[in-house]
Amino acid sequence: MKRIAVYCGSSSGSNDIFKIKAETLGKSLAKNNIELVYGGAKVGLMGAVADGALKHGGKAIGVLPNFLAEKELEHKSLTEIYLVDTMHERKFKMADLSDGFIALPGGFGTMEELFEVLTWAQLSLHKKPVALLNVNGYYDALLQFIKVMNRDGFLKDDYLDLLIVSSDIDDLLLQMKTYVPLKNEKWFVSK
Repeated sequence: MKRIAVYCGSSSGSNDIFKIKAETLGKSLAKNNIELVYGGAKVGLMGAVADGALKHGGKAIGVLPNFLAEKELEHKSLTEIYLVDTMHERKFKMADLSDGFIALPGGFGTMEELFEVLTWAQLSLHKKPVALLNVNGYYDALLQFIKVMNRDGFLKDDYLDLLIVSSDIDDLLLQMKTYVPLKNEKWFVSK
């Protein structure tokens, strides 16, 4: 993996551990010679993960819609910045630039980005690892809900393995590096 897209909040959340882990993830990416691809903003966990990578000699590539750049949210110290017209273009560009995906804590936008790349993996539109860094149990309720999806017949057992989960950064990166894509036959009915 040469580049990982990180999805995360544009705020820092209510617990300092979220920002600390975001900075640590950026640092770990830099130490592993993995370039960061993210939403391009200087604020919240987004800014923290970029700062963590840049402070430790890593590269941080931002993809930011023009309307957010106009609000002066652009991180000015990035290795590279792509300015795009829409949120859809942003997501597509981030996915195109990346070899894998990690979600840190975040809100609706983070969830939407995470579930989009998971859906794309389910449909075999990409074979890249998708991971959650479960900081301070942030994603415990979501992981429980995914089990409900499975229990109630909306998510096959095979697709539970599409999402890599860990609260430890090194473990998460190792799982991503050794990820074997699922052979997808979702749309074929087995008898």
